[in-house]
Amino acid sequence: MLIAVLSCFILACFAPWLHRLGGRHSGWLLALLPATLFAYFASMLPTISQGQSLQFAYAWFPGMGIQLSFLVDGLSLLFALLITGIGFFILAYGGRYLEKHKDLGRFFVFLLGFMGSMLGVVLSDNLISLFVFWELTTVTSFMLIGFNHEQEDARKKAHQGLMITVMGGLALMTGFIMLGMAAGSYELSTILNSDGLTEHALYLPMLLLILLGAFTKSAQAPFHFWLPNAMAAPTPVSAYLHSATMVKAGVYLLARLNPGLGGTDTWLLMLTLFGALTMLTGIFLASRATGVKKVLAYSTVMALGTLTMLLGLGTETAALAAVTFLLAHALYKGALFMVAGILDHSAGVKDFTQAGGLRHSMPKTTVVAVLASLSLAGIIPLFGFVGKELLLEAVLSASKWHIGLTIATVIANILVVLVAAIVALQPWFGAVVETPKKPHDPDIALLIGPAVLATLGLVFGLMPFIADKGLLAAAAGAVYGQPVELYLALWHGINLPLMLSLSSLLLGLLLFKVWSGWRQLTNFMHSAEKIGPEVVYERLMLGMTQFAAWQTNTLQNGYLRNYLITTLGTVIIVVGWALLRVNQLELNISFQDMRVHEVAIAVLLIFSALIAVLVRSFLAAVAMLGALGFGVALLYVFFSAIDVGITQVLVETITVLLLVLVLYRLPEFRSLSSTANRIRDAIIAGMTGLLMTILILAITGARQLEGISDYFLQNSGPLGHGRNIVNVILVDFRALDTLGEIFVLALVAIGVYAMIHLRTGALPVTNSDRRAAFNLRRTQKDKAKADAKAEADASAVASKGEE
Repeated sequence: MLIAVLSCFILACFAPWLHRLGGRHSGWLLALLPATLFAYFASMLPTISQGQSLQFAYAWFPGMGIQLSFLVDGLSLLFALLITGIGFFILAYGGRYLEKHKDLGRFFVFLLGFMGSMLGVVLSDNLISLFVFWELTTVTSFMLIGFNHEQEDARKKAHQGLMITVMGGLALMTGFIMLGMAAGSYELSTILNSDGLTEHALYLPMLLLILLGAFTKSAQAPFHFWLPNAMAAPTPVSAYLHSATMVKAGVYLLARLNPGLGGTDTWLLMLTLFGALTMLTGIFLASRATGVKKVLAYSTVMALGTLTMLLGLGTETAALAAVTFLLAHALYKGALFMVAGILDHSAGVKDFTQAGGLRHSMPKTTVVAVLASLSLAGIIPLFGFVGKELLLEAVLSASKWHIGLTIATVIANILVVLVAAIVALQPWFGAVVETPKKPHDPDIALLIGPAVLATLGLVFGLMPFIADKGLLAAAAGAVYGQPVELYLALWHGINLPLMLSLSSLLLGLLLFKVWSGWRQLTNFMHSAEKIGPEVVYERLMLGMTQFAAWQTNTLQNGYLRNYLITTLGTVIIVVGWALLRVNQLELNISFQDMRVHEVAIAVLLIFSALIAVLVRSFLAAVAMLGALGFGVALLYVFFSAIDVGITQVLVETITVLLLVLVLYRLPEFRSLSSTANRIRDAIIAGMTGLLMTILILAITGARQLEGISDYFLQNSGPLGHGRNIVNVILVDFRALDTLGEIFVLALVAIGVYAMIHLRTGALPVTNSDRRAAFNLRRTQKDKAKADAKAEADASAVASKGEE
């Protein structure tokens, strides 16, 4: 299992090389991994279908009780199969769709990393590891959305999605910590079986924080706007995000935590309210959009809201409806987004109003688009019809607010039919409209993915028992918290859900007839968008930028004097106030053991500091600072810290030399500050010195435990095998700290070397480039010599002619 999850990250490391090896077929080559993973997870179906679960655990941070554990049950297996199955088609599709893109190898790196991150999210049994994979999906999706980073719009939309999901991720992390504290464990399998979580004092705050994380990830209102804007990503990314991966991560988390945190009035209110609002908002915006990807993106927002609403209901029927609707949506939405890419790739169509009559030139694509759209509309005998029937049945049988939820669902279904009709009819039928490119059906690499997914929607609709095979029942049981009985059927007789479905179908088709009028009727949304959540987000970002500019100009203004005054003033106020509040402050002051040389060094240090402040010569001030540094080195030597003393001497020597070389070039000493400023600086400096002295004396006088120096003295030989204690501390006891310092210095050295030597175009990269550059220089030299000789000959001829 660990290899299965990490294999995507491992393959991502080799993806650019494999792309160069495979050429235009590299997508198929890389798709072998998700195909293998799909077979691996499918082999677990017999066990999971019997209601059992599989657990895998690997030591990660055993000292903190954190392990890399995985849980495979019906819910996680359903998601894993969708991620790998659809991922197979997306890799093949993306390799051909972007075959002429110069950064296709980088695209494969991000996509495989994203696939591995999603597998980690849905399979993790530990909250900490789940959060790590959760944030990895945020980072990799940011890379994918901003893949065309040369475009300002792509960068802006990627940044928007990153900011919103990171904000939710921070809330989610806090909620997870609270959940682990309340349950006494970070293992999901333990948490879901815990009793009393809903009565715990931390239940409300941790629930709200977890919901914020899930809502931002799954684009619930009012955070829904980032998802349609993520259409700046290439179409293969959009198809993957919307069908099986990132945007459903929040829905997965809510479904996973439902047995432990669900069932309360707060859970019911939050999920049904925000879910229904998101459902209506998404489908309403989809009904008025004309961009191909925008329409599909807003319909995804609708689906995510529907799933959230169903999870909020918490009934057995709602759990069954959620997993069925989830599978149906993954199939038709993955197909439709790939069809949208085909429209752009093969006909140059990005807007539904710019296409018509394409069924003649793109018959195969037309069939696929119509099949997937019928499932979106919930038309019998497609699998979407089965999901819609269960959805209506779930809201009709809700324990609370069933009338309002039913009305909202019917309204949403009417607009869904309108959107499905737009997708299924507008580009393919009617009068032929001239397109930017000559339309044609694409090759198999682009068409096989949407064709298979759309066909599965038809097969599962005609034979729902194939879609079940125990998997959907096991997934519904994981959501509901106990085993459920699932019987999927295409026909349940004439009942209220069927009548509502037929009414939605008729009204939706009528609305399609007046689609242009509907868009004009809803033009008021242009005014409403000026005060919408996206505008609020933009103003918050603008306010943050303005605040950053203000604090930079005020606090980080480049004046060292201001930095020191602010820092030292803060220390004086905060630490001084803390010392004043101490009831009995004991200062350990004793001069009994003072020796003559120690007194002499102390006098030298004080004298050097005073002279450095009072002299009016740069060189004299530098000399006094050097004397101060050498005096400190003497202290180290007399107290047996010879290594530190040597280091101090070297540092002071180099510093003095550098300062002398620099200050020698400066003009004569001038008073650049007023007398008042110097008095202020002297007061702050004196108070800081006095405060540090009192603080050190108080700490040494109040010490109750043995100093760590005793430990180093006793263990330097037995543990570090060295007699030089300073060296043992640096190399053994503080090895990682020293390694970090070495690493930082190495980075600085590399940076300095790069700035000095690695100028753009200065050195060829490969041997062939070097040879080409050498030949070019030789040719230029030969040409220059020939030109000079010709000019000399011409001058000689001219001179002879004059003679």
